[in-house]
Amino acid sequence: MKILTGNSNRPLAEAISAYLNLPLTKASVRRFSDEEVFVEIHENVRGEDVFIIQPTSYPTNDNLMELLVTIDALKRSSASRITAVMPYYGYARQDRKSSPRTPISAKLVANLIQTAGADRVLTMDLHAGQIQGFFDIPTDNLFAAPVFTKDIQERMSKGPLTIVSPDVGGVVRARAIAKRLDADLAIIDKRREKAGVSEVMNIIGDVKGQRCILIDDIVDSAGTLCNAAGALKDAGATAVSAYITHGVLSGGAVARVTASPLEELVMTDSIQATEAVRVAHNMRQISVAPLMGEAMRRISDEQSVSCLFD
Repeated sequence: MKILTGNSNRPLAEAISAYLNLPLTKASVRRFSDEEVFVEIHENVRGEDVFIIQPTSYPTNDNLMELLVTIDALKRSSASRITAVMPYYGYARQDRKSSPRTPISAKLVANLIQTAGADRVLTMDLHAGQIQGFFDIPTDNLFAAPVFTKDIQERMSKGPLTIVSPDVGGVVRARAIAKRLDADLAIIDKRREKAGVSEVMNIIGDVKGQRCILIDDIVDSAGTLCNAAGALKDAGATAVSAYITHGVLSGGAVARVTASPLEELVMTDSIQATEAVRVAHNMRQISVAPLMGEAMRRISDEQSVSCLFD
């Protein structure tokens, strides 16, 4: 078993490497003067079970190309099995035709990964579960729920607790965590007028006097999350926090969160934190390296991955 990484999230790769007590494979992932990606692997990988850790976060296209070129390099170096470990799957929000004459880019990315030569994909909290079906190779979709549950139990054990889904589409995710914590469930009913802009319409459930925790998979502009936090406070919630899997946080998202009623925004390290995130007073990262590392170990040893979530 060998692990290597691109430039997308080296700290996470190093944390996974430390968990598995396995050094990262020596490789160069660099650019030519015209920004072409060049990959050179400095160790023998013939017949090896190789895992490439590369979330396709910002800059999405550069990180995706690094992943594809690395897969091709490994394929041509006779690796026995290549697993693309994508803690964050870029383009996942384009999982269907949302209007006429638009692409299904999540499927296109799946095709590219397969064509490059990947034998397996390992990812976490896909925006839409059906993206697994876009691949014709084994695809494991991990869940951050156990990591969130443990952190919530350690930090927020006092007082009545309500888990809140910021939209109808995230109810299954929020319900799973509410069940683990034996907490109540509430849902934000919203209307989105255009991409990146949302308006809170109604709260389904009683949140008065409750400590509310919003659960979501991806936060980009953070508009929905901040609007939801404001609506919950207006409805009588004593405090509002949020747990999200992928902190994309583009544009003015960090400033929006720091100025919002959110007591704390907790996110995984599936995407490397920017300096703005690191210094924000109400933002914190928790690591999914043990979860990802254990899944990689089980895949390599041909053991069950699903039992991690029983």
